[in-house]
Amino acid sequence: MVSLIKYALRYWPRLSVGVATSIMTRIARLIPALVVAAAIDRVVLGDGDPGLLTDIGLLPPGEIVTEAARLSLLRRLVVIAAAAYLLRSLTRFASRYLLQSTAQKAQRDLRNTAYDHLQRLSMTFFVNHQTGAMLSVLNSDINRLEQFLNSEFRQLIRVVATISGITIILWSYSPKLAVIALLPVPVIGLASAGFLTWIEPRYQSIRETVSRLNSRLENNIAGVDIIKSFDRYEFERDRVATQSDQYHDEQINALRLRRGFFAGLRLMTGIVFVAILFVGGRDIILLADDAALSTGSFALFFLYLRRLYSPMRRIGRSANKYQQAKSSAERVFGLLGQTPAIADPIDPHQPESIRGDIEFDDVTFAYGDRKPVLEGISLSIERGETIGLAGETGAGKSTLTRLVPRFYDVTAGSVRVDDVDVREYARQHLRRGVAIVGQSPYLFSGTAAENIAYGDHETLNELRSGDSVPDAVRDAADAAEADRFVSDLPDGYETEIGERGVKLSGGQRQRLAIARAILNDPAIIILDEATSDVDTETEQHIQESLSRLIADRTALVIAHRLSTIQDADRIIVMDDGEIVEQGTHETLLTDSGAYADLWSAQIDADSATAD
Repeated sequence: MVSLIKYALRYWPRLSVGVATSIMTRIARLIPALVVAAAIDRVVLGDGDPGLLTDIGLLPPGEIVTEAARLSLLRRLVVIAAAAYLLRSLTRFASRYLLQSTAQKAQRDLRNTAYDHLQRLSMTFFVNHQTGAMLSVLNSDINRLEQFLNSEFRQLIRVVATISGITIILWSYSPKLAVIALLPVPVIGLASAGFLTWIEPRYQSIRETVSRLNSRLENNIAGVDIIKSFDRYEFERDRVATQSDQYHDEQINALRLRRGFFAGLRLMTGIVFVAILFVGGRDIILLADDAALSTGSFALFFLYLRRLYSPMRRIGRSANKYQQAKSSAERVFGLLGQTPAIADPIDPHQPESIRGDIEFDDVTFAYGDRKPVLEGISLSIERGETIGLAGETGAGKSTLTRLVPRFYDVTAGSVRVDDVDVREYARQHLRRGVAIVGQSPYLFSGTAAENIAYGDHETLNELRSGDSVPDAVRDAADAAEADRFVSDLPDGYETEIGERGVKLSGGQRQRLAIARAILNDPAIIILDEATSDVDTETEQHIQESLSRLIADRTALVIAHRLSTIQDADRIIVMDDGEIVEQGTHETLLTDSGAYADLWSAQIDADSATAD
């Protein structure tokens, strides 16, 4: 929680004024009760104790006998009460505005920091963590921390200021009754600390359960088409119901504990009320007038008891909120404590541009402690060369290409771009020179133009600041054979394509992704099954465009459909993480090896489909 407070302390001027005005609000809330006590003793009865307001100079000393004097005193009391309420209103507005706005600013800064940090973590982190859990951290947990700063910090000020003020006032009237009234304060404080420790593991379990539930819901919503196609409604309903029931049971158990704790606090305050009623009333009856409390002072104790125990009972609720916030803070700052597995060197290589030479030197790679996915890969690729990668699923083709932009670090060996080990580059400088179009390209919710312009920072800013679609966007779309279908959309380039591009076909999504990569003007292009979801005619159009566009770029083309790479300068055939063949399409067919077998199998499959 200390780390959370640091975010609020960035705004210490408004925080300081907010704290000061909050304390003034609490002091102003105590004055009306003093006014009531003085009114009972000196205006109504006319012979009571002068009281604290007299001691501090707000009321005149001496006996109030005549009606005129009592009316004058009443008017003064009315002015004091009105001033107290006015002060309370002004300081309450100032304190709430300043403290709540500080909490909002801290929330904004924390979310921005967490998101930025998350974006910079390595791909390994995202492989090992579910999207739903990360969304829960960025939304629910950070919102809960803002709510804690917003409400519970003010409650802490309320408790300290109220108890301190009431303690001073009650002690000045009757130390004996003040001791009785204040006796539960340390008991409640210790009980709340014990409650906090006791319930901590339960809330930690609740947070873990809701994280799993969020992940399950996120997965099911994202995979709704699969659920529908396999008719797995009941299966998924049961899985969600199981986790939902677990969350329900844990919340009910925690609720039972909270309610029991708060009931105990209320019982304790009730006992104190009865004790003061008996001891104070007995003193008034049995003791001499100068030793007993005045009527107004006796009433003052009961007026302050509610003021005293209301924030004290709130300690229990604050302990509950604190525990929830602590659990959220552990998740948020645990995320911020994650260090990227892939980091820039101390003095990174930052070239103005990438030429496009690639070399894999005896590369071995494994995901964690698992069996190596790549083993002993050595391959040199010259700038401007188009390399086709072929092989069965799981041969290691995609993994090999992901080493070029350094999404992962090799286990052994090295990957060099322009004769420089990729581990010596500044990652962003390296990745600006590499564009990737995957088998299932990700498109953002937005317009078609925005998704294409995403490939170039300047074009994206031009699109956002202008009223028309930049020519660069249209040119990239035309080069990717996307201009025709985009122009036919209801609003053309300004058409909203939906989350992940759900309003488009698979082939349309891939052509937008290719256009986005083209606009990036990279030195190295990686096409990972980029034409797998397009028809034969569209594939031919894209291939014609790509053959022109990659003429002066290095291209790594992964293809299940071998016709996509038959015109490549060189075809690399992989099997079980190793290179087993390489050469041109014609050479590999002549060698009658693994590539020739893959080609023959695909020809036979296409023929069978045609029949």
